[in-house]
Amino acid sequence: MTADKSGPPAEGPDSPDNSRDQCPFLSGLKERWRWCGWHACLAPPSVRCLNLHEYQSKQLMADNGINVQRFKVAENLPQAQEISQTLNVAEFVIKAQILAGGRGKGTFSSGLHGGVKLTKDPSQVSEFVSKMLGYKLVTKQTPKDGVLVNKVMIAEALDIVKETYLAILMDRAYNGPVIVASPAGGVDIEDVAEKTPHLIFKEPVNILKGITREQAQKIAANLDFKGPLLDKAAEQIEKLYDMFIKLDATQVEVNPFGETPDGRVVCFDAKINFDDNAAFRQESIFAQEDTAESDPREVLASKHHLNYIGMDGNIACLVNGAGLAMATMDIIQLHGGTPANFLDVGGSVKEEQVTQAFKILTDDPKASTPTHPGPVKAVLVNIFGGIVNCATIANGITSACRTINLKVPLVVRLEGTNVDEARHILSSSGLPITTAADLEDAAQKAVASLKG
Repeated sequence: MTADKSGPPAEGPDSPDNSRDQCPFLSGLKERWRWCGWHACLAPPSVRCLNLHEYQSKQLMADNGINVQRFKVAENLPQAQEISQTLNVAEFVIKAQILAGGRGKGTFSSGLHGGVKLTKDPSQVSEFVSKMLGYKLVTKQTPKDGVLVNKVMIAEALDIVKETYLAILMDRAYNGPVIVASPAGGVDIEDVAEKTPHLIFKEPVNILKGITREQAQKIAANLDFKGPLLDKAAEQIEKLYDMFIKLDATQVEVNPFGETPDGRVVCFDAKINFDDNAAFRQESIFAQEDTAESDPREVLASKHHLNYIGMDGNIACLVNGAGLAMATMDIIQLHGGTPANFLDVGGSVKEEQVTQAFKILTDDPKASTPTHPGPVKAVLVNIFGGIVNCATIANGITSACRTINLKVPLVVRLEGTNVDEARHILSSSGLPITTAADLEDAAQKAVASLKG
């Protein structure tokens, strides 16, 4: 079997066709959910997550002594031609580098089908690359018009005689790292979990002591590595765990973790997730983030410590806390409306952040402004002031409304710290702000404003 005939292995769990997230108000969020390897460990999209390209993950592994295929990256045709002449491999695999999954079955605006190509002819490398670079690739996970390809990875295609699955992840059930392994690799691991759960093995690791050689050998044995290969696999497992800890990763998923005909153990594909709270320790890694494929509103929101995700509805939401934000979207849906976004201002929000949040809402290409009457028809603010000072929110709201000259109905529900002062700020502002007594009242008024 030849490696790399499809896109990264972790694409399956992220597929927008996955049936796990059928709750109506989550439909616009489903591509932002994070799946933790073998089991659906859902983490709500309250933060933007660092997402690296495949070549970046491979380089991190290589830098940490982990066996990967030889590869180089091309950003233009001359570079691709040089790589095809100097890489000196029996067979090439050419992969378009985008963050979305489903590359193998994607289609380019150039007419080329498939973002992953195999060839033994060096001259054909340039031919494939010429139809990838500068063109948009459409997959099941990209926007309808696709994503522009700016880089391709040209790598050594290796035959695989054994395909296994290996993941290291933080699991709250074990209060620390767990290694998940299966001898049934190279396929969607969740299919394995459903059909043959006895082929999945879990090994908790004491985070204070680290992985032991005995544990690594036990995992390698469960993956059916034997003889000299058992020790080679165990060594790679130890190095993967050391990298997991060193880089403040929350998940390292390798599929396939395989054996080559010449007796090497190689990590063919990997997906690495990082702890966003460790960005200050991992500056060099977080500096690699490619925001070209990200929603510019999300990037801007992140710079102001706000969490924004655009959706397709007509009622914009500004809420504090991911749970309350999702409940707000749910109740809007319940009363016949559709949320236009997820925007969580967090628990330590300041007045200027509220103003910036309103700017992001109105910068939405769907938003209504004096010069662009788009489909966003109302704004709903829902704040529970535990840590948050409601007066700060109220001042931010009035300042933002004056700054952006908001032209759509605004419904505000505030409860908690300094709520009386906040209500006075709103009522004395002279602005057309509708206040609500509770969450249901707020949702009803926001939906009703669309009809008035």
